[in-house]
Amino acid sequence: MNTPVILEAAATPIAPALVLRPWHVEDVAALVVAYRDPALRRLTSSPPGSNAVGVQWIRTQQRGWEAGDRFGFAILERTDSASQRLVGNVVLKDVAFGKPFAEVGYWTVAHAHGRGVASRALETLTAWAFGHFRAGGLEGIELLHRADNRASCRVAQKSHYEFDRILPAAPPAYPLDGHLHIRRADSGSLQGGPGDAGSGEHAAA
Repeated sequence: MNTPVILEAAATPIAPALVLRPWHVEDVAALVVAYRDPALRRLTSSPPGSNAVGVQWIRTQQRGWEAGDRFGFAILERTDSASQRLVGNVVLKDVAFGKPFAEVGYWTVAHAHGRGVASRALETLTAWAFGHFRAGGLEGIELLHRADNRASCRVAQKSHYEFDRILPAAPPAYPLDGHLHIRRADSGSLQGGPGDAGSGEHAAA
């Protein structure tokens, strides 16, 4: 898939609209600032700590779009009619024709925690994923997070990603147990309510 996709989560009475779009190289400065958050760095084996590494990270996201197997979106919050600011990342990965399951991951910047950014973005991406890939065999989407990441557990549950099982630790890549949640295409409404934001990947995107 080479065609850019732009998704939107409508504004709520207490939160502005969110725009989900593919990452641009021009996002690198905001990306590096986001990864200064110790909580986010703790979940990432190789955080983009410089512009050069950040550009490499963004290029990886762009190659995923070109290959059609990984779709990373920058989450932008509309601050007014003409301005947007980066508040997170959400990604659909391991997508393949005829493969029944894909995986989703996400993170939000520190100042966006607790404002429903993660759950709104996740719900928007989930609806798009099933609408776009279900005809190709997509039956469910998996969400993995570290067992100690309670914020991600709440986001998963509020977004109808049901807890499936505990994944045992596998150091060094996965030093702690993880939780596996699954959202199935036939699980019901794709209109989840806003929840708490948090870093949501067992292994960072």
